[in-house]
Amino acid sequence: MARPPVVGIPCNRRAENDGGFEQRVDEATVIAVRDGAQALPLLIPALDSALDVDALVAAADGFLFGGAVSNVAPRLYGAAALPGLPHDAARDSLSLPLIRAAVAAGKPVFCICRGVQELNVALGGTLHQAVHALPGRLDHREDPQSRLERQFGPAHDVGVVPGGLLAAIAPSLRFTVNSLHGQGIDAVAPGLVPEALAPDGQIEAVSLPAAKGFVLGVQWHPEWRWAEDAVSRALFAAFAHALPR
Repeated sequence: MARPPVVGIPCNRRAENDGGFEQRVDEATVIAVRDGAQALPLLIPALDSALDVDALVAAADGFLFGGAVSNVAPRLYGAAALPGLPHDAARDSLSLPLIRAAVAAGKPVFCICRGVQELNVALGGTLHQAVHALPGRLDHREDPQSRLERQFGPAHDVGVVPGGLLAAIAPSLRFTVNSLHGQGIDAVAPGLVPEALAPDGQIEAVSLPAAKGFVLGVQWHPEWRWAEDAVSRALFAAFAHALPR
């Protein structure tokens, strides 16, 4: 029996109270890759010294860059850090060069939440560190005191740009998504194109039309109960279709 395609998923590195570190990926992401993309999830640790990117690209058939509590370090796109925001230097050091290498190799790349922000920064774009502080913008953050069902519940609509990759995948050009992010895309990286917008104009999805392989990033979390949502099912099915079989 042929093995399923392997999808690499970078971990988040988080300090523990005893001075050690924890490597973490939400189980919902792992399950969505296993079942939604019909692939074998391969967790990639974010260490203090980054792993060999070329070896990782060779080892996996595609990559999913998922969400995290941390923000991409602003110094990586030429900005000063706002106080009080969490960062993960190990995840940055792993994900950004891995995105560039995977895209260059034509490997399918699906980016979610922090992942779409990493995609934008890796290719030369910038981020808003606090979207909610911008005039006229929504507060896209979740309530951390709420139950997970509420945090990942419907938050706002997105409008899909006609004629793009997401328009070809999604069952409609307008649908409701969850929202659990403080930072978001500002200047779009060269080559990336917006695929969906929130009601306040915040970019919610991007693609890379010139890429040799599938490259799509979304700001919301389609992995959350992916099988219960038509758009999430379509996204993971499209990623699955892009993977070699």
